[in-house]
Amino acid sequence: MINKVRILIADDHAIVRQGLKQILEEEPGMEVVAEYANGIDALDWLRNRDCDIALIDIAMPGMNGIDLLKQLHKEKPKLPVLILSIYAENQYAARLIKAGASGYLNKECAPFEIVAAVRRVASGRKYISQTVVKMLAKETGAAQQKPPHEVLSDREYQIFMLLASAKTATDIASDLGLSVKTVSTYRTRVLEKMRLRNNSELMHYAVENRLAQSSPPPRSTEIGNPGQGKPEKNWKLSSRRLGKA
Repeated sequence: MINKVRILIADDHAIVRQGLKQILEEEPGMEVVAEYANGIDALDWLRNRDCDIALIDIAMPGMNGIDLLKQLHKEKPKLPVLILSIYAENQYAARLIKAGASGYLNKECAPFEIVAAVRRVASGRKYISQTVVKMLAKETGAAQQKPPHEVLSDREYQIFMLLASAKTATDIASDLGLSVKTVSTYRTRVLEKMRLRNNSELMHYAVENRLAQSSPPPRSTEIGNPGQGKPEKNWKLSSRRLGKA
């Protein structure tokens, strides 16, 4: 009997977890053994049980995917972690790979890509697109001068991205479980390090460097076969699409 790849899913949208579970369990040799809506519950489960790969989102309440990744890297350094997020690769992928993630996928990817990534990461290898490989190579160039946003710490970068999406300090504090004062302190550091004067300049910088969109993406779209008629599945995903191959 072939041992199944045991997968934990952490995503705050139930419909996304349901869709991922169906995609993965339709494949032979894969089993979703746990699913959670936040990083705290996922970490608690992993402290007492084992799986072969953790498939996690970035934006989750309580403990987000970035903090969960860091904690897992400390407590379970051999556990492969695959990030599946609405954010484009140029926003978070290289940073999270360097922080210990085994791979990064955007939620616009097709189901077969998710399956391929899970198989590869579960086998102990990295799943990194050519785009991310180029980004990592560029960052490691000794003579390459880093752009301002790359000198930020992970938490500062996280605050920067949320500010760039037009969220207020109150919204960010609620999302990250921080005080408004702490968020304001981080905002000040970000502006100082990046030599920006206000949120307007920060948002302009993010758009100019393709780290944020000039207008927000749609709230949800169907998981289907983009541009090819009626989708085969009728799930919903937050903000982005998992295309049906």
